[in-house]
Amino acid sequence: MASNEGGQADGRPLAIDAHGLVKRFDGFTAVDGVDLQVPVGAVYGILGPNGAGKTTTLRMLLGIIDPDEGTRRILGAERPHDVAHAIGYLPEERGLYPAMKATEAIAFLGSLRGLPLKEGRKRAHELLERHGLGYAADRQIRQLSKGMAQQVQILGTLVHRPRLVIFDEPFSGLDALNQGKLEKMMRGLAEEGTTVIFSTHVIAHAERLCDDVAIIAGGKVPFAGPVDVARDRIRPQVRLETRAEDGPWRAALPADLRREGAFWNFSLPEAGVEPLLRALIEGDAGILSLSIERAGLHDAFVAIAGEAAARALEESPEQEQAR
Repeated sequence: MASNEGGQADGRPLAIDAHGLVKRFDGFTAVDGVDLQVPVGAVYGILGPNGAGKTTTLRMLLGIIDPDEGTRRILGAERPHDVAHAIGYLPEERGLYPAMKATEAIAFLGSLRGLPLKEGRKRAHELLERHGLGYAADRQIRQLSKGMAQQVQILGTLVHRPRLVIFDEPFSGLDALNQGKLEKMMRGLAEEGTTVIFSTHVIAHAERLCDDVAIIAGGKVPFAGPVDVARDRIRPQVRLETRAEDGPWRAALPADLRREGAFWNFSLPEAGVEPLLRALIEGDAGILSLSIERAGLHDAFVAIAGEAAARALEESPEQEQAR
């Protein structure tokens, strides 16, 4: 693994280091001051509803379009095209030549990144066999199902063995089985040292896969950092069942106390669970059950991006499919 990536975050070298990215189209600001720092070897998610600015941001990072303002360093280079051979890119708009055979399609995509066709064909056969598609090597793209054709394009994104892979909505159009295979593939890439960045509007994928995430809404990034830090924006929730209905222990329960059936629900006090347990025991509350649940990424997204952005996420059919 080369070590010429630019900058560091928390002691980790950066594959992507972007500051203040702005992009306008006909007077409309699609991306407004985005900062992104993606560590080498991370699985990094850009999470937001459709139209939030995810694709525009990725295209600026790739050099497909230039920002109107801001700076970017990709694998240590100020010009993305200088390191294009080390980048794999799966665009949101899928597309392969229908008459091409699967092997040739993969090799062709590799050749666009500088991989010789002969080597690309050899690697294509190996990739197809490894991922259970060896039987389709000589089939034309038009003879494949939509999901199989998308898998071929994903393999074409990886055939030149890039150090950075950028996927734009990679799970869209895949059934649950193939979504699981893609998640496994992405984890494997990161374990080998490849940096993986992907955009998604499906919270479940981001929560399962990502070390770090950028939440984007309305072209802005109100949060970028570790998933755990995002979740910690909301205090853990306590679910308590007691034998006693009332008593001096009630004074230890916080103001956001809610009664739901036999249970008390409330945010974990800032002092932690130990003082709460002490008050419950000394006050003879009679603890029948007590559980503490950490906030999920969905709740964190709502707190950070707002209800409207969260509703926009949930309107997508893929959100339900991925749960």
